[in-house]
Amino acid sequence: MTFCTRRHQLVSSARIGQYALVANDDAGLVKVRFKLTRDEGGWPPVESEGVWAEPLGDDAYRIDNTPWFVLGIAADDVVSALAGSDGVLWATGKLRSSGRLTIRVIPRADGPMAGDLEAVLSAFRAFGVSGEGASQWSIVALDVAPDADLPAVKGLLIAGEADGRWDFEEGSIDNAWSAA
Repeated sequence: MTFCTRRHQLVSSARIGQYALVANDDAGLVKVRFKLTRDEGGWPPVESEGVWAEPLGDDAYRIDNTPWFVLGIAADDVVSALAGSDGVLWATGKLRSSGRLTIRVIPRADGPMAGDLEAVLSAFRAFGVSGEGASQWSIVALDVAPDADLPAVKGLLIAGEADGRWDFEEGSIDNAWSAA
């Protein structure tokens, strides 16, 4: 199951018995894929990631959801993308930052939250942080707005890692985050 807090909905496909994320019919969104490079430990667990995006024209697309694995990209960033020979729309670069940040949180199954993705999302809601969770990878991608209380969010992340609730990774940050 995938938890989502932006313009998408969760649907079940009875034919294949899995859940799939679909765009709202009236949203006019497309999938833009990003190629990923795995580290020596095999992370991330996929070779590419598709994110929903709004076509802006001239090969520019505004990212509409929070990426789970793409580094350096956050919701509302604008990227360039071109269709490959495979017909897939592949990202070619970042054109403009939105000021939003992406932080990935992996709740520890052996920790006090017992790997609960919704509990992670709930812990950050008080700070105005939203996000998306993917149970197939036991990961939450937090979407941190430009006006969020960065020291408080960062403090909670560090405290949660220290007490065994989760591990986290900075997916897309800026100087304000680094200074917090």
